[in-house]
Amino acid sequence: MDRLTELLGQVERWNGMASTGLRIVVILLVSWLLLGLSRRIIPALKRQMQRRASDPEQIKRLDTLGRVVRYVCAVLIAAVTVMLVLAELGVSIAPLLASAGVIGIAVGFGAQSLIKDYFNGLFMLLEDQVRQGDVVELGGKAGLVEEITLRHIRLRDYDGNVHYVPSGVVSTVTNRSRGFAYAVIDVGVAYREDVDAVFDVMREAGAQMRGDEQFGAMILDELEIAGVENWADSAVILRCRFRVQPLQQWTVRREYLRRLKKRFDALGIEIPFPHLTVYQGDRIERSTSPA
Repeated sequence: MDRLTELLGQVERWNGMASTGLRIVVILLVSWLLLGLSRRIIPALKRQMQRRASDPEQIKRLDTLGRVVRYVCAVLIAAVTVMLVLAELGVSIAPLLASAGVIGIAVGFGAQSLIKDYFNGLFMLLEDQVRQGDVVELGGKAGLVEEITLRHIRLRDYDGNVHYVPSGVVSTVTNRSRGFAYAVIDVGVAYREDVDAVFDVMREAGAQMRGDEQFGAMILDELEIAGVENWADSAVILRCRFRVQPLQQWTVRREYLRRLKKRFDALGIEIPFPHLTVYQGDRIERSTSPA
């Protein structure tokens, strides 16, 4: 009789372990399915909303938000899965949550910068300050935004260097990709040149660029002549600018300077360089009488 009772007890324990294991497998399977659905549904919704959006800036914002939402969903699903598995294993969740709150307060004092990173990253996304694909300057670094998370922003500069800027250190964001940009150009000419005639040549070169099939689409308005910017040591500095499409200011500036150099060479307009003129003063001839 005792042997039968022991066998029945073992069977019950094995049945309990099997049912617990089965429930854990089901929980893991459901979490895996939810993760798979989130990876499919969120990008599908993002693409659907991007097709309805006509503004390229809105498309970039949706892409950034889609990445962040997918990341947050993955974290939430993983956290809930861990708690459910612990509950099935007989680990009480309530004391863990209470102790996690106490530990969280203690850790919070030592992880203020981490908390600041997440809060700053959240508000930067909510206020639409930075999007993936923008060219920005923040945290003392500048470059193309390759990835945005609540924790950091990944930039790649012109030399190909990758910078990870924590969101908590970002106090000012300079975004060069919103709406339009200005290609500001300073041109130096010799003091002997007629400034008004040079302005006409600059406007002519700008009009030719606007009529170009490739560069005309980048330029939004006619060339704006600001005037004489400075009297430098060996040149008169003339300033002008184009209003251009975002991120096209450098391309337009380089091409305009190339064309203007050719026009100056053809018309004989001097582009000065630093030089030194030696002035000896007036010579005075003096006659001396014999002593």
